[in-house]
Amino acid sequence: MSVGLLLITHKNIASSLLETARLMLDTCPLATRALEVPLDYPVADILSQATEYCRLLDSGNGVLILTDIYGATPSNIGKQLCEESNCKLVAGINLPMLVRILNYPQLNLESMALKAVSGGHDGIILCECTE
Repeated sequence: MSVGLLLITHKNIASSLLETARLMLDTCPLATRALEVPLDYPVADILSQATEYCRLLDSGNGVLILTDIYGATPSNIGKQLCEESNCKLVAGINLPMLVRILNYPQLNLESMALKAVSGGHDGIILCECTE
């Protein structure tokens, strides 16, 4: 059994990141779901879908929830899920974060959340470009 992975983002972000990571790694070692929040969609309906996804993804080791912007609707939904289920929430998803997580599928929920943060942070680099 491993940790489940739920991506909750604004429209077109979660599925694109997940598809790209799968193509890069040629695999997806974790059970995953992508949930994208349209701007004009009832939050209660999205929360209901997210709750169902958490239930499906949790094989006993919990669910890591990745969202795009802290304080926006996707992260607020994730926060509610964490209050009701065995979940950890990390906001600020980026591709390095997702790839890092998928390279460490054996980690427990707490360690995976920390790996997500380090992967996201370490993947942001100010590149000095010269002509």
